[in-house]
Amino acid sequence: MRQLILAALAVAAAATAQDLSPKWDELTAGDFVKAIEKAKGTCILPMGILEKHGPAGPIGTDLFDARFAVLNAVKEEYAVVFPEYFVGQIFEAQHQPGTVAYGSHLQMEFLQETTSEMARNGCTKIVLYSGHGGNNGLVSYFTMTQLEKPKDWVLYTIGLGGGAPGATPSAAAAPSKPGVDGHAGESEISAVMAARPELVHTERSGTQSGKNLARLDLPAGVGTSISWYSMYPNHYQGDSAAASAVRGQALAQQTTARIVAALRAIKADQAAPRLQKEFFEKTTKPLQTSQQ
Repeated sequence: MRQLILAALAVAAAATAQDLSPKWDELTAGDFVKAIEKAKGTCILPMGILEKHGPAGPIGTDLFDARFAVLNAVKEEYAVVFPEYFVGQIFEAQHQPGTVAYGSHLQMEFLQETTSEMARNGCTKIVLYSGHGGNNGLVSYFTMTQLEKPKDWVLYTIGLGGGAPGATPSAAAAPSKPGVDGHAGESEISAVMAARPELVHTERSGTQSGKNLARLDLPAGVGTSISWYSMYPNHYQGDSAAASAVRGQALAQQTTARIVAALRAIKADQAAPRLQKEFFEKTTKPLQTSQQ
C-alpha cells in the first residue's frame, strides 16, 4: 500500500511539474525557459489603467477585465502572460480621484522598454491586448513606431469588442436595455463582476449621472481634446445599475473566444515575420527597391 501511495504521489508531482503557469511572474527561471518553448515564443501583455469607473466600479476595472479574459484564453491556447500593466493614456480622467496619468513620453518609453525586455527574454511574438479604450490611440501609434528600427520580433495587437470570428452573439451578453453601456456602464461593470464581484457596488450606480450632456456645439466629424469631458464630466457613460455577473460571464466568454482565436492565428503566422524582415532589408537600400 505504501508503495502505491508513493507511486501516486510521484505521478502527481510529475504532472504538476509539467503544468506550467502562464503567468510570467509565477514561473521559476528554469520553468520560464520551458514556458517560452511551450508558447512558441508567444507572449501577451494585457493592458489596463487606473481610473475612475463610475460610482460602482473599482479603479482597476480595465486591468481586472483584461487579465481575466486573457488568463482564461491561455488555458485553451498557451502563451506567457506579462504581469499587471497599467501605464497608459488617461489624461481625460485626471480630474477624478484615484486616476494615475503618466506623462506621454513615459507611456511610450515604458511600453517600448517593456516589449523590448520581453523580446530579450525570448518572446518573438508579442501581443498587446488593452482592456482600456483610452489606450487605442497609444497602441495604434506605438504599433506603427515598431517599423522605426529593425527588430527580430513581431508586435501584434488584439482590439476590443466582439467575439470570435463567425460566432453567434450570446443572448446573455446583451444589455438589459438600450443606452446602458459605455465607460463604467452596464457591460464594463458586468465584466468586472465576473472577475472581481466583491469590488463592485451597483447600489451606487444612480448616485451620479452617466448621460451625455452634449455641451459642445460642433458639427459631426469635428473633435477636440475636451470632447469627452464636455459629454461626460463624471467620467461615467451609461448606467451600471443592472450590471450582473451572468452578463459579465457571457461577455467574458465572448472576449476569451476572440483572444483564443487570435492567439492561434498569431502562433501559426509565418507571413508577418517574413514580411517584416523583408521590409527592414529594403529600408537599407530604398533606391534598389524603387526599381523593382
